[in-house]
Amino acid sequence: MGIKDDAVQVRAQGWRTLAALHGLIEGELERSLQAGSKLSVVEYTVLDALSRQDGWHMRMQQLARATALSPSATTRLVNRLEDRGLLTRILCDDDRRGIYTELTPGGSKLLAEARPIHDATLERALDQARALPELAPLVDALPGLQVPA
Repeated sequence: MGIKDDAVQVRAQGWRTLAALHGLIEGELERSLQAGSKLSVVEYTVLDALSRQDGWHMRMQQLARATALSPSATTRLVNRLEDRGLLTRILCDDDRRGIYTELTPGGSKLLAEARPIHDATLERALDQARALPELAPLVDALPGLQVPA
């Protein structure tokens, strides 16, 4: 095995470690959010992303990126959330083909109820992961990570 092969193996192991941490956290969040607020992780992600927007709306393409879903899966998700009265769609004034999604008062209320559940579960899941030697370095690195604005 050459140096290039070793580098590939190191990256692959890093990816597997990241996937293990993600799986642990997402599984815990899914169970807690479903039990406490009847939201899935991706539904919570949409409501949270919308709540952080200036003007409280986003284009469908932005939501797709925020949720890491395909455009068609994003549309289905928005349909479900709209049917539940948690968000609404608004046509863009300057581009009639553009559609924004916006949080409704009901969506804001449910998000406010779900956020403490999400945050406590995330903290608990990170503590569980920190107790695993293979995940601890990754968990410890998280506070130093910054997402570009």
